[in-house]
Amino acid sequence: MTESAAFGELSKRIRTDQPHTARIWNYWLGGKDNYEVDQQVGDQIRRLHPGIGDYARADRRFLGRAVRHLAGEQGVRQFLDIGTGLPTADNTHQVAQRVAPESRIVYADNDPIVLAHAAALLDSSPEGRTDYLDEDLRDVDSLLEQAARTLDLSEPVALMLLGVVIFIEDDQEAYGIVRRYMDHLPKGSFLVLSHTVTRPDMSDVDAAVAFWNEHGTPKLTQRTPGSVARFFDGLEVLTPGVVSCNHWRPDTTEGELPEVAMFGGVGRKS
Repeated sequence: MTESAAFGELSKRIRTDQPHTARIWNYWLGGKDNYEVDQQVGDQIRRLHPGIGDYARADRRFLGRAVRHLAGEQGVRQFLDIGTGLPTADNTHQVAQRVAPESRIVYADNDPIVLAHAAALLDSSPEGRTDYLDEDLRDVDSLLEQAARTLDLSEPVALMLLGVVIFIEDDQEAYGIVRRYMDHLPKGSFLVLSHTVTRPDMSDVDAAVAFWNEHGTPKLTQRTPGSVARFFDGLEVLTPGVVSCNHWRPDTTEGELPEVAMFGGVGRKS
């Protein structure tokens, strides 16, 4: 199949008449890979919860800080980023390879929208490597088998799950999937995970998620901060723990950042 024919087949899987999480996230980040339907719903969600756009930026800052810390202070040279989302500024490979050009990164997502833009995720440094897999988070064995073409799974890997397990409704399934990945990875590997939370003092967040689940796709599942922390059971959780993404080792140049209902943490397998 030619490249143009493959893109044509791919485009049939993309719904431009229905709002989509990845494109709304892209819209909130100031990107251009979104449609009018995404902008309309994104604006409606922002009216329900004016700070919702801050979540996208907080999650992106958290990714940058976590990857810089792992590549720099922890010496990690391999990253498996599942639920990649649409490419934007400072993707995982760009952050990691600025610290260590020899870093190897595998991205995985089963979203045809992301796949259509995957070339932007493959501009590796000459010393390193990047790859993109059209795979579902739930297909643990298949995804890891393909990732092993680029990564040495006998050496430490940072598993990046930013804002993706929110799409798995059943708690036990979600915890089980994360545990299976970490069981397959060697000692010295890390889990980097972020998740939208529900809390009594953040009722506007619940309203925004309820609106999304009524109008958008895929559906979202909120969890309490304590439930998000459970994803790190059995791991050594790095300071400051599982906290609002804005408060995970903030850069001094960022100033005082508000708490957002997107929580994240980093844990080490020992």
